[in-house]
Order: sequence, then structure tokens, then C-alpha cells
Amino acid sequence: MEKIVVWWKEDNRGITLVKALLLAALPVFCCLVYCAAQGFTIGQVYLPVSEWNDELFYYKQVEGIIHYGYPQGYFGFNESHALKLSFAAWSPVLVFPWIIWGLIFGWNLMSPIYCNIFLMALCCFLFVWLVRPAWKQLGVLVLLFCLYTPFVRYMLSVMPEVICFSMLIIFYSLAVNYLRREKGYKLVLLFLLAATMTLMRPYLALFLLLPAFLWIRKSRWKGAVGAFAVLTAVVGVYACIKHYLGAEYFAPLFFTDWASAFFEQGLWGGIRFTLGKLFYMGRDFLNHMRQGFSTGLASGAFFVCHLVCMMVLTVQSVRDWYRLRKGAWKLENEEKEMKIQFIIQAHLAFCFFSMLFALLLMYKLTEGSKHLLTFIAAAIFLSALMETKFYKKAAVLGVTFAYFFFYMGLDPYDYQVPFVQEERLASLEVWDNTLSGRLELKEENVPNYENVVIWVFNDTVEGINVNTQWQLLYALPEGFGISCCMPGYVLEHFDTLQSRYLCVVPGGPVEEKCIQAGYDKIVEQENAVLYQRY
Repeated sequence: MEKIVVWWKEDNRGITLVKALLLAALPVFCCLVYCAAQGFTIGQVYLPVSEWNDELFYYKQVEGIIHYGYPQGYFGFNESHALKLSFAAWSPVLVFPWIIWGLIFGWNLMSPIYCNIFLMALCCFLFVWLVRPAWKQLGVLVLLFCLYTPFVRYMLSVMPEVICFSMLIIFYSLAVNYLRREKGYKLVLLFLLAATMTLMRPYLALFLLLPAFLWIRKSRWKGAVGAFAVLTAVVGVYACIKHYLGAEYFAPLFFTDWASAFFEQGLWGGIRFTLGKLFYMGRDFLNHMRQGFSTGLASGAFFVCHLVCMMVLTVQSVRDWYRLRKGAWKLENEEKEMKIQFIIQAHLAFCFFSMLFALLLMYKLTEGSKHLLTFIAAAIFLSALMETKFYKKAAVLGVTFAYFFFYMGLDPYDYQVPFVQEERLASLEVWDNTLSGRLELKEENVPNYENVVIWVFNDTVEGINVNTQWQLLYALPEGFGISCCMPGYVLEHFDTLQSRYLCVVPGGPVEEKCIQAGYDKIVEQENAVLYQRY
């Protein structure tokens, strides 16, 4: 006990604890202030008002996992489904914190929001506890955190970005702590964190390279062999998850045509194809950035912020490398701290460069832009640790965030948190009361198509394209699956559809087919009507 007291006092753990608690309160404070500025409270955030349709899939899948172990109906697209079980196109590992939260506290429309806030508070606490920033560094971090509004927007959503934010911030915090006092268990934890992130989203494999480097740096050939084995195993597990547990999406989630060009066209043909794709995608990338500056286009804003963070990290890494080469330090601990900062910053700068090329070569720009937010979130925490005299780097980041997320960030689709609306609340109550008595979950031979609702994405009514009011599907009973289908697919395969239920736009061609077929109408509200096929 005496040793613990001495350690606590000598290491200034009391002050560190105060700092950690203060920073942990920041995510809660930001959410409270944002909601109050809109005239609401956090408890009035209402997911069925949101226009982000991925949230419905994440929410209902987690709900099915919590209640039954896995959804009892298939989640997919155009009636696709995974080879095993019933998950959609994304790895189920991505939502494991929500599953744990739901198993402990229950699952309702506020559960993922409270879990997100807790995760951000936890990562802020652990960042301070592991890294021990000075008060000035903490002040810089608080300012940048408040200016980077995606923190708040994604905390108040059912998108898994906050899960990625928090895990990556904890990862780098632990890396700094490991480099200050190298212990084997910390390296194991770094590998576990990076492996889990890779199983969540494949491009996060970039962060496996840091513990691999640290192991090789420490154990040479033994570390190289071990790191290669870990990388191979993690990539293999992800491939199995993707193959067996992922449903086929409408289109490929990422493109590998640039890689296959090397096999089909040879070395020089592959190089020409890759450079050509980089040119044309780069041109579109710049166009998004121009629109971000002029109209506030969210993808363009994310691209600019990514490049600015990459520039700051690169400049600081080059500066630290030059100072290390010149021996520009006064004390031995300053040299060690400079090396730590260089390793961490250089690795994240490398990840920024790699993700930029991956975005241009493998992703659709608009959909892929949100993946950059995780990298920017990590850069914010690391940039607060940079040595600074006039706060130039923090000022550059702060001005960038203020311009794009406060001055230009006005598009309600990308930036507005969904708050309760009486009309939607009333509609959802009607659906909830009706479906709880009419929809019967078949628990034999699950998963099956009898527990699936086809959500027809949109339809044409009197020459106007109308989206189905898919938000009402939050009222589906626990365990039901959702297959998002395009109207063309439904009309073409109408007589061979497998799913038991159809949610369509009233007055469109798909509903006309439902009426002609004599399907049983269950409920109609707003721009959505639900039919039972058999």
C-alpha cells in the first residue's frame, strides 16, 4: 500500500486524474451545448428523423443480436444475404461496443447515443491518463475538439464512426505510453486494438504496422517473423468474415481494378492504368474540395481537412527528424520524448498518405469521404502534443475546422442532429402498435425470408421520384431483417420475391403490383405502406 501511495505522489497521478476527468467531461459538455443551442436536450435526439439510412441497418441488426444472438431475418440488398447467419455488407465486429452496451443496459433508440458519448468520454480519460499532456496541450486539444463538430454529430447518431474514433485515439495513447516505458503486455494490447480495428474496417490494417514496427525494433528477426504471422492471421480472419458473414451490396464496396490491371495488362499497362485513374479521380477530388470551399459540400470539407492534417503531421515529422539528426536537445529525456513524437507522428502521416491513395484508387469519393474522419480525429489528439511556441499548427487546424464546420457546415443532411418531431413520433407510434400485433416472427429454421421486410428504396409517383419513408421501419419487431431493394429489381422479380413483407411508396408502380396481386395491406403512414405477401 505504501508503494502505491509513493507512486501516486511521485508520478503526480492526482493532477493527472483531475485532467482526465475534466477532459472526459468534454464530450458530454459539447453534446449538451449543441443540443441546447438548438432548443433541445440530448434526450430529445430522435433517430427516426435522421436521413442517414445506414443507421436503420446498424440499429436493427444490433437489436436482433442482443435479443436472439443474430437477426432472425436476413439483412441484405436486392434480397442478397450472407453465406452464414444474417448480417449485412459490413463486418459485425464494427458494432461490438453497442452490443456489449445493449446486453448490459438494454437497447432502445437512445442506447447507441449514450454508448457513443461514453466511448468518447472514456477515450478522452484514457488519453490523459496514458499520455499525461500539459495544461497548455490540454487547452489546445479542448479548442480543436470543440471546433471539430463531427465529434458531436456522430456521437448523436447510430453511425459507428465514434467507435473508430475512440479506438484509434486509445491506440495512439497506448503507443505513446509504451514508448515511454516499454512493457510486453502493452505491445500485446496494441496488436489486439489494431487487429480489432482491422476486423471492423479493412483499411485500418494500416495501424497494425505500428506495433509491428515496434516489435521489429525491439526483437529484430524474431519480431519480424511474429509481426508477419499476426498480420497474416488478422487479414485471413477478416477475409473469412467478409466471405461468410457479409451480404452482397448493390455495387462493390471498394474497387480493385487498378490491381487486376497489372495481371491483365502487364507491369507497364498496370502502371499506366493506375496513374490514369489517379489523375481522373484526383481531378474529381479537387472538384469536391472547390465545392467544399464555395458551397460547404461535406465530402469536400473532409478532403480539405484531411490534407491540412496530413500537411501538419508531415511538417512536424520532418522538423523532428531534422532536430534528432542535429542533436537539438538539452536533456536526455527531451531526446526520448522527441523520438516518441517523431515515431507516432510519422506513422500517422504515413497512414494519411496511404488512405488518400486508397480513397482515390478504391472508393467512391462521396461515400469514402466519411472514412477520413477517423484519421482526422486521431490527428487532433496528436497535434495537441506537438511542441509549439506560437500555436501555429493548432491555429491552422482551428481556422480550417471553424471555416468548414461552423461557417460553411450548414447542410442539414450532413450536419444537423435529428431531434424529435411530433408528426414522425405519431406515425411511428401507429406503426409500432400495428406491427406488434400483425407481424409474427417465425423462429423455426432461422434466419429465413419469412422474417424479412423488403424496403423498396424509392418509386415514381406521377413522374416524381419519391423515397420510401424508411424511418418508420424502426418500428419493426425485434429480430426482423431488412432487405433494401431498388424498384427495378422488385418489378423485374416480383413473382419470385422471397421476402414475406414489402414496404413501398404509396401510389407507385410497385404498390400497383401489390394491389393487383391481392397482397394484404398492414399499415400506411406518410410515404410508406407495408404489405404482407403471404
